[in-house]
Amino acid sequence: MTITEVHLITFSPTHTSRKVGEAITRGLGIKDVFIEDLTQPCDIHNKELPANALAVITAPVYGGHVAPLALQRMKEIRANHTPAIIAVVYGNRAYEHALQELDTFIGSLGFQAIAGGTFIGEHSYSNKNHPIAEGRPDEEDLAYAEIFGQKVRTKIEKAADRDHLYGIDVKRIQRPHQPFFPLLRFLHRVTKFRKSGGTIPRTPQVDERLCTHCGACVKHCPTGAITKGNECNTHAERCIRCCACVKICPQKARTFDTPFSAMLSDCFQRPKENRIIL
Repeated sequence: MTITEVHLITFSPTHTSRKVGEAITRGLGIKDVFIEDLTQPCDIHNKELPANALAVITAPVYGGHVAPLALQRMKEIRANHTPAIIAVVYGNRAYEHALQELDTFIGSLGFQAIAGGTFIGEHSYSNKNHPIAEGRPDEEDLAYAEIFGQKVRTKIEKAADRDHLYGIDVKRIQRPHQPFFPLLRFLHRVTKFRKSGGTIPRTPQVDERLCTHCGACVKHCPTGAITKGNECNTHAERCIRCCACVKICPQKARTFDTPFSAMLSDCFQRPKENRIIL
């Protein structure tokens, strides 16, 4: 079977999901690549992919689920049994049922998943004092994603036609190893925190002494929760706590100080492995 073009469909506030998607796409070695970056609002009303296309769909995991805004923005895309590679990117804790969730959702749009992957990306809550999968995906992760793309290309080339390009059962993907006691410690700390009535900030905090109103946070916020000229305030009802504004701020004026940063950093220090199925 011949695929003539690839469409990378991604939602990636902190760029981890896009990096993974781009690496997979490189591995495919197909010349014509089109990128649909849904991180910022865009007009893709009733966009339909052609029959000779392959989709690479990547999205981050928030709290064990595919980022809701990613699904919301994808729903305008349509396909006609278009083959797709799907990948979820999570912050070294757990992706839970996110890959299955993404598979079911893209199926409702007319895609068929022919390969899937779970990749590690730096956690949104990671910071200097409490690193969580800091710097990932790193060079090794991206090399693995590129090899994944190469393997998918081989699968496509071996298929006589679309009817023989078989889908996958994402539930059969191998889970990364998770040490029992750190997980138990994390669950205990979360339970204790909730029983104590602890809360987490609704939005990132801003040090007004450091903010230069450069507008970087305005440009990179996926929901328009920050407005130009009023960068020291964030609209709580729009904020999804992706922390794109925190990571992009050149002055380090923004922080998201949540106790979950310490919990995640302490309990999930062991780097998890990327996993694929095809």
